[in-house]
Amino acid sequence: MSVSAESGLYHLPTRLLGDLVSPRVLERLLQDGAQSRNLTVRTLDAAALEDILKREVFKRLQLSVPAPLAKRRVSEVITELHRVAREGSGPTPPPGSSLTVLEEGVRRFSLYFDWPETQRLRGVLGVARQEEDAGRDPGALVREGQDLIALMERRLEEGLVTQAQDLAELRATFARVQGMGGKDVRRLDNLTLQIDEAQRQGTLLPAEVERARTIAFTLRRGLESSLVQPLAGPGTPAAPDPEAQARVLALEQEHAGRLLADLSREFGPLLRTRPDLEAQEHSLRESHGAGALEAGTVDAWRATLEAAREEARTTQTADLAHAEARLSALPDQPALREARVALDVARLTLSGGGLAADELRDLHATLDALEASPEVAERLLAAQRELAEVERAARDVPGAAAELAPGLNAVREALGRGEEVDLAPLWLALERRMGEAARQREDFDARADHVIREYDTVRHLAGETTQRLGRHADTLRAQRRLGPMSRDARERYAQTLEEAEALLAEAHAEYRAAQEVTATFGADALSGLLDVFDFGGLGDGAGSVFGEDPAQTPTQPAPALAFPLPSLPARTWTVQDGLISSGPHDPTAQGVAALLAQATLLGLRHARFEDDRGVWAAILRPDSSWRLAHAGDAAALDREAGGWLGGAAD
Repeated sequence: MSVSAESGLYHLPTRLLGDLVSPRVLERLLQDGAQSRNLTVRTLDAAALEDILKREVFKRLQLSVPAPLAKRRVSEVITELHRVAREGSGPTPPPGSSLTVLEEGVRRFSLYFDWPETQRLRGVLGVARQEEDAGRDPGALVREGQDLIALMERRLEEGLVTQAQDLAELRATFARVQGMGGKDVRRLDNLTLQIDEAQRQGTLLPAEVERARTIAFTLRRGLESSLVQPLAGPGTPAAPDPEAQARVLALEQEHAGRLLADLSREFGPLLRTRPDLEAQEHSLRESHGAGALEAGTVDAWRATLEAAREEARTTQTADLAHAEARLSALPDQPALREARVALDVARLTLSGGGLAADELRDLHATLDALEASPEVAERLLAAQRELAEVERAARDVPGAAAELAPGLNAVREALGRGEEVDLAPLWLALERRMGEAARQREDFDARADHVIREYDTVRHLAGETTQRLGRHADTLRAQRRLGPMSRDARERYAQTLEEAEALLAEAHAEYRAAQEVTATFGADALSGLLDVFDFGGLGDGAGSVFGEDPAQTPTQPAPALAFPLPSLPARTWTVQDGLISSGPHDPTAQGVAALLAQATLLGLRHARFEDDRGVWAAILRPDSSWRLAHAGDAAALDREAGGWLGGAAD
């Protein structure tokens, strides 16, 4: 983190502890601490700030969070404080306009023109230029712009974590579908390469990620759908495979859920102003939770939101014209400049394609205050500024916005009547929620550490479960490193944890099953008890070490047996990436499936071995799946499953 010379060291505690206690309280603590030491806030050096942090700030933090957490966070701020002090105050802005930092921010984030923060930053910069050209101090606007840049930096960091997670999933999907060939596979490969390059450069490509995810979903659904109808003999009707059907449905729900989450983030400013749309979104989330959300429904929802956004922009433009007429009718007074600045920012935000619902609401409240008597106008304006500050802070704190909504509305109505208001209860409620959020984050981090540690104990296992767990562990490491999180990032952290913990439980179960199978067959199951067999003579009882069939070259498929393909035997399974993809439930078969994943890594293609229940046989298919069968003895295995194991037909 770097701090500009203009902002000074005293801004560090407010920025780094703003998720535990309100910035207003921190600023007051710093001011009181400086005054008691016969200093001003701007003249506080690292040593004086450290003393205030250890005394006044630490004591105040203990009111909302446990002492160990408060101590750790204060220590982190002190460490950062001394680092910044050693390195200087950060890069010195180039000579010239004081708006250089805002101009640089607009350039840095020009790719993300659809972000509300980017749209507002452009509006703030435009008005700040007007103020500077008129010889007025744009300091307040510069500070607001810097806050917006900090928000966008956080959003970019969070977005890169999500993009890295998407990239890992896309690579895994490409590895599974690469053998299918075709135009879509090539498109997925090209998009994945583009996203990978952008990730290395620290750039987000949301449109490319969405296209790649859609292609990946289509390819995976096609691959899974091919397993829905199992093999059947001549004249035997094929019944759908419930497990394959369930995987297809899960893929469809995962895809629809991602699309819905993307829309919720994209249209967040609109949804906050339309309770009816929020209710519809909640209904769609419930449908997703029940496994009944369709991608077509989400596409229709996007069209609804886009139309509503255009309608809102038209309405807000008319509202802006009304506010401008009210402003022009007011007599000139010092407080009028603040209203003009707010109006210009709203205008530029709307013209840049954004929405300005909050800005217009606050602007009308400012005009109401200016139209009141001069003796109460300043008091009302100060209260409205503080009210807006509380509301903005509550949006990123879990549960705070809903809890504070009635109080915020009551205060807003009281201000509309010109009454005096006390916002202290709202700040206290917000800080209580901040403390709860901080404790929740501590719990999230502890759970993430546990998953990462446990993954290291099972990472040697092959199979899809372990591979997916590894990708989740990488994402958790990145999420763990993030600082204070937005609401969306916190929700993604919680979701990653839930999915990773479920995968960890599956991996442990598979590990135990593999241990049980190994114990049954002996400690050298992979090297000694999984025998190579020749599908031309399954019943000869010949056995050797689990390895390549010397009669086959690496590129040759196993020969088909010389008897007709029967109907699918009862005790047969197909295995993909160490998991059973079809066949009856059998814990021993799942353990064997885990061993077959290890065999795949070793380049082995045939296996035959015995246990106290009979004979097992497996063969690797050209699509990298295994066919596995079990029977009471070798003759029964030949008779019941030999044709299916060696058959070329899929």
